[in-house]
Amino acid sequence: MEEKKSYQEILHLLDKLYEQSLKGLPKISPPIEVMANDYLQHNPNIESAAKKFINNQVLKCTTSGFLTNVGGLITLPVAIPANISSVLYVQMRMISCLAYMGGYDVGCDQVQTLIYACLAGISVDQLLKNIGIQFGTKFTMALVKKIPRAALVKINQRVGFRFITKAGSTGIINISKAVPVIGGIVGGSFDLIETKVIAQRAYNLFIKGNCEALSFADDGIEYTVADVE
Repeated sequence: MEEKKSYQEILHLLDKLYEQSLKGLPKISPPIEVMANDYLQHNPNIESAAKKFINNQVLKCTTSGFLTNVGGLITLPVAIPANISSVLYVQMRMISCLAYMGGYDVGCDQVQTLIYACLAGISVDQLLKNIGIQFGTKFTMALVKKIPRAALVKINQRVGFRFITKAGSTGIINISKAVPVIGGIVGGSFDLIETKVIAQRAYNLFIKGNCEALSFADDGIEYTVADVE
């Protein structure tokens, strides 16, 4: 029961962060479409715009002042450290912006779920293969729309449980051990390595349309057709 509650709280947190990552924060970050279009208009192609965006975002977000402001302005649905929420916000916003640049509808439930999977680093390729999503062609919005709601529920479950510690404690208090960063923020610094890994996943999936990007890691889960029926 406690595990289910924690899982629901995690998804509530992610939904809140996702909503704010799309609309931005006053005086700190503009709405996703404004930021993405600015990069697209000032670069010769989508690939160069996306790469410049990634580099600038990572560089900007290494500053403790930026992260402190972000953490202070986000009203969280659950009580977790502001530095953790700041990291998640920045990483989710980066993935979302890359998805928008790639022509994906960030208001679509399927895209939102894939963004969560990208953030958490869970593998969803086998599940999608089992429901008939073909991986022999470039991943597109048309393929994304074919993902049924039952599959989205299954993916979101894996995302939620990935963020919950497996070391005996089911509370949100230990989320810092499960979030996709190494130690969160240490001395005002930002985990550049892990953030770049996340950015590369999003770039490969949403900009390059590389289906292999959906196999982020071996999460130890064997998906079956029954799981998504």
